[in-house]
Amino acid sequence: MTTSPLIHDRKPGAARRGGRPGIALAVIAACQLMVVLDATIVNIALPHIQNALQFSTTDLTWVVSAYTLTFGGLLLLGGRAGDILGRRRVFMSGILLFTLASLLGGFAQEPWQLLAARVLQGVGGAIASPTSLALITTTFPEGPERNRAFGVFAAVSAGGGAIGLLAGGMLTEWLDWRWVLFVNVPIGLLIAVLTPMYINESERHSGRFDIAGAVTSTAGMASLVYGFIRAAEEGWRDGLTIASFTAAVVLLVAFALIESRAREPITPLRMFTDRNRAGTYVIMLSLAAAMFGMFFYIVLFVQNVLGYTPIEAGLAFLPVTVVIALGAGLSQRFLPAFGPKPFMLAGSALAATGLAWQTLISSDSSYVTGILGPMLVFGFGMGLNFVTLTLTAVSGVAPHEAGAASGLLNATQQVGGSVGLALLTTVFGTASRDEAEKQVPAFLAEGTAEQKAEFARTQQLPAPWGHEVLAQGISTAFVPAAAMAVLAVATAWFVIRVRKSDLEALSGTAGPGMG
Repeated sequence: MTTSPLIHDRKPGAARRGGRPGIALAVIAACQLMVVLDATIVNIALPHIQNALQFSTTDLTWVVSAYTLTFGGLLLLGGRAGDILGRRRVFMSGILLFTLASLLGGFAQEPWQLLAARVLQGVGGAIASPTSLALITTTFPEGPERNRAFGVFAAVSAGGGAIGLLAGGMLTEWLDWRWVLFVNVPIGLLIAVLTPMYINESERHSGRFDIAGAVTSTAGMASLVYGFIRAAEEGWRDGLTIASFTAAVVLLVAFALIESRAREPITPLRMFTDRNRAGTYVIMLSLAAAMFGMFFYIVLFVQNVLGYTPIEAGLAFLPVTVVIALGAGLSQRFLPAFGPKPFMLAGSALAATGLAWQTLISSDSSYVTGILGPMLVFGFGMGLNFVTLTLTAVSGVAPHEAGAASGLLNATQQVGGSVGLALLTTVFGTASRDEAEKQVPAFLAEGTAEQKAEFARTQQLPAPWGHEVLAQGISTAFVPAAAMAVLAVATAWFVIRVRKSDLEALSGTAGPGMG
């Protein structure tokens, strides 16, 4: 009896069907799509979740934030875990945990059960996502081949939010809100089966886990987000609001001190010594903060003001996915020739223009005149940026720190989005309350007895008065969103530099020690 040489000679950790980078990339991209998509797929289902599980309006915010905060807060630790324990092993563990959490969330009968499942999803996503990006650096050689792989990965990351809104609309309208969670189960199981077949295990590096850094950073950002959300409901002078911001400052300062003294921090401060990489993190943080707010509030507008069904609301975002893909393809093709700065500058400027345009939204705006144009401009700008930011963040990083570098990029996107949405919610809440004070007298004078009875029960103004309140709140919230994008423009202009070594690395012509 003989043993097949293909199996007998296979190195430990080698894929059973290696040599197929296309399939390996598809598996990695599928994981990233599932993880990123889950940040938005529940948005359209939120009204159905609220009715089914009896969430209060304030608590409903945490259905989104519980995932994004845990995801963003633990990404750095997840990237480190891949470096130390082996990226394929950690990648599979994260996928399986994410899949289990999705199953549990779909069966939730109480609000706390769903929130616990969303936190667990965030943990699984934080383990899998940075590892998936790092796997690209070990699967594809630096140069055009890796650039194309990053292009696919970045397009999936950028378009995942809009795809999630479309998928969430279809699943909610055709099946049930629980399927926005159940849909992850078969996908996750398929990824777990294919991973050991087509993806090689990475070399394991010795090291320690920075648990103190992970805990203080995650708790600090959670306190910051809660402070903004609390301020939107109770005001800036509320005792719990002040306590939340105080705790956030203390925890984040502690995080910085821990990272500066730790022997093996989850956030190596030397990552910020490279001018371009540090600028990349600032740009990602700023644009993600604006992007999360745009998706959240436009979803509210098209459903509550324009009266779209869940699937119609999802379809309304489909053009954004197309222009993001176009922008990503354009930057991936010409990046080696021009370097990152022109694309970061143009992309951020377009994003700022689209967000500034959305400050003009009113209750009379239609989808074509008030929503589509700004979203297309914003989406194309984000497409130009995502590939550029991804490549710049990991360019020149030592292989054993690839997980940390990619984790930090993803963390800035998720944490920036969470904090940005919370900040915009504070502005939205203040503007909405002010507008409601103007609309209530008109409603009391013109509303029917039935409408007044419903208002006394829910404290929610009906249309058209409620539409005026919502539109005013949304248009005002886009003012700080546009300001965040302007910060990205300034960073691209003053911080990012086009360097010969970057161009050589991107084109695959860098010599030893370059890149």
